[in-house]
Amino acid sequence: MDITVIVPTYKRPDDLRQCLDALKRQTLPAARVNVVRRDSDSATAALLAGYDAGGLAMQVHVVDVPGVVAALNIGLEHAVGEAVAMTDDDAAPHPDWLERIAGHFQADARVGGVGGRDRIFQDNRKDDWPPRTRVGVSTWYGRVEGNHNCGVGPAREVEALKGVCMAFRRRAIGALRFDRRLRGRGAQVANEALFGGAIRLAGWTLVYDPAVLVDHYPSVRPDSDQRNQLDQGALRDLIHNATLGHLEYWPAHRAAAIMLYQLLWGSRLSPGVAAALVYTLRGDKLALAALREVVMGTLAGICTCWRTRRADVAPRRAVPFGVQR
Repeated sequence: MDITVIVPTYKRPDDLRQCLDALKRQTLPAARVNVVRRDSDSATAALLAGYDAGGLAMQVHVVDVPGVVAALNIGLEHAVGEAVAMTDDDAAPHPDWLERIAGHFQADARVGGVGGRDRIFQDNRKDDWPPRTRVGVSTWYGRVEGNHNCGVGPAREVEALKGVCMAFRRRAIGALRFDRRLRGRGAQVANEALFGGAIRLAGWTLVYDPAVLVDHYPSVRPDSDQRNQLDQGALRDLIHNATLGHLEYWPAHRAAAIMLYQLLWGSRLSPGVAAALVYTLRGDKLALAALREVVMGTLAGICTCWRTRRADVAPRRAVPFGVQR
């Protein structure tokens, strides 16, 4: 099976070298590796100019628009083969990564997307996360259980994949592209959830397999979309993006329940009204400011959905989430 790998990169030349070295060791060689860098990123340009691809079918593409969405879309435009895999520049896929991804696509024609586990390392030491069997799913009212980095058990159907370790069948992608309406100047959080949501709306299934592995060495993001620490603008962007996905990829009754939960409780990072009051009483001086961004982000997402509609995703019947297999 021919698979293109897309690696968006920005100001992480050492990480990128490690990622490309790992892709050279694949037991199923990539048909093409599309590395997409920013035009202003001179350090990455210098690395790629001197990098010995050693048989890796690598192409370098340059984008002048900030954000991962533009980079991924450029990578998709230049993809070849039957599937497209995506990983981050701070990840190192295991040697059988592409081979295992291909196996899922070949075994079941209904599978439109495949994802796996990212073993997270901090300072070259693997973090010991408790094993989880519920991965990439959410409750009916919107409490998300990601856990992609600590999933165990057999392969099963999920609602969402994680950007550092995911792949999609090109027939499932069709004319679909990552949503250009997403806000943020870097990670543009929730981009993979909306992309996978569109794939599921078209009737395909998404599969998570813990044996599809990458080693993930999270680097500092050169923007405000930091992991577990967002500034107010980035939090508003995150909620805007998530709200857009809720409204467009879930039935109306579930979207309403999810947004109600988001506004009333939310999470520690993005508190709703009740959570903000609890955290404030516990001495968190930033909880009310975070609540304001949650409310503003929700309203902004509703407005974006009201004013625009994705040209590449026609309104379709929402596909119910199947039982885990």
